[in-house]
Amino acid sequence: TAAPDWTWWIIFYFFIGGIAGAAFFLASLLHLTDRSPVASHQSPARPIIRLGYYTAFIGALISGLLLTLDLHRPLRFWHMLIESNTGLPMFKSWVPMSVGSWGLLLFGLFSFLAALSALSEERERPRLLQSAPVRFLRRRGPSIIIAVLGSIFGLFLAGYTGVLLAVTNRPVWADSSLLGLLFLVSAASTGAAALILVALWRRVAHPATLGWLSWFDQRVLVLELLVLVIFLISLGSVARVFLSLWGVLLLVGVVGIGILVPLLRERGNRRHGTRELARTASLVLLGGFLLRVVVLLSSEQVHVLGSGVTGP
Repeated sequence: TAAPDWTWWIIFYFFIGGIAGAAFFLASLLHLTDRSPVASHQSPARPIIRLGYYTAFIGALISGLLLTLDLHRPLRFWHMLIESNTGLPMFKSWVPMSVGSWGLLLFGLFSFLAALSALSEERERPRLLQSAPVRFLRRRGPSIIIAVLGSIFGLFLAGYTGVLLAVTNRPVWADSSLLGLLFLVSAASTGAAALILVALWRRVAHPATLGWLSWFDQRVLVLELLVLVIFLISLGSVARVFLSLWGVLLLVGVVGIGILVPLLRERGNRRHGTRELARTASLVLLGGFLLRVVVLLSSEQVHVLGSGVTGP
């Protein structure tokens, strides 16, 4: 029951990893339902598809860096993947950290391939981007395989962080089986919000695609609120941990600012103005980040005596 004493590196990893996995899934969903030729500039979805793959790849890189920095001896990060005495790949299916490390690595591979293919659509230089292997990635068949497999590992990464917490013996984390689902749904909302912000920042957003992302985010926010309520109920008596400042932050920051306010703003603004969309998306991102802060730090500061929670 000892607290793992995770630092802010892990909180940002949970947040950014979730965004990366969801961004890849959303970009893949748009790609799989887009009937326009890959190189067509007439498809309204292509710019956001490319941005989704870029976001996923950058997020995967940052996630790996954050995990490495959190290690007590960062230079030995490769021990998570390779046996030091044999040099062979090491995979332990019964160890959550091993499964997560390989999941992140494979997600990074598919997000790299997708981002490379997307970059070759926009640029002709360097010549490597127009080489035969890269052009092969842009073909319909290979791109579908990358999209499907990358989405599987992306959704795994988004929900795995909650499952990792649930297999510990810590209060709050181990007292509900819904933490993985909660993080997965939260990642979906923050991933959509991140894509909206990036698309507006790059000024490549098509109103139809932005409208779809906003529609998706609204539905997921409602689902996130429902899962969060059920999660708190499932905690039973342990939920009294939130009768503190953590509970205030959860209610005001996560539920109020991160879920209810964006929902009300979206319903009150049917035209989806760019400034309004950017503000709403920023609130969703803030709420998703605060959710991970509350879940991780509230348990970290709980003391356990025998089988009972004594409080923060």
